[in-house]
Amino acid sequence: MPRITLIATGLLMMAVPALAAPDNAQTPPAAPATTAAPKTAPPRSASGGVMRYDANKDGTVTIEEWKAGQQARFKSLDTNGDGKLSQDEMYARTPAVGNSLLPTDRQASRQSSNFQRLDTDKDGFVTLTEFMVQADRNFARCDLDKNGRIDTAECRQALQRKPAER
Repeated sequence: MPRITLIATGLLMMAVPALAAPDNAQTPPAAPATTAAPKTAPPRSASGGVMRYDANKDGTVTIEEWKAGQQARFKSLDTNGDGKLSQDEMYARTPAVGNSLLPTDRQASRQSSNFQRLDTDKDGFVTLTEFMVQADRNFARCDLDKNGRIDTAECRQALQRKPAER
């Protein structure tokens, strides 16, 4: 049972960034209007997940892009601007299951466990430093070839690996 819990927690850690981060976290300011025909937006899958941090749009996310994106994400989650995240701030944007406004007991339990793991000094808040430790672990886990660059396929492959292969 502990192995399943560890796997589920790891998957949740990878999913939390995608669920909690707003889609516009790394969106550059809008360009002034021109008379040229409007450009169509890229498909959602191209700008979602890990690729939302691809600042230069080269198809991969470097560790620098990842860190900048995670720091921006932390700042957007810190709604009261105190430099630390409460559990409520961290999961305020996480959608509940179905039509419910509140998370299920299972979601609440996972969120609590995840928050406790991130809060390494056990003060009831997650600081940017604590947040970035997990962000760095997530990047390292996805960077299977250890070249300092990740993409959707590499992260997907990392998530599908069995615990014994990690």
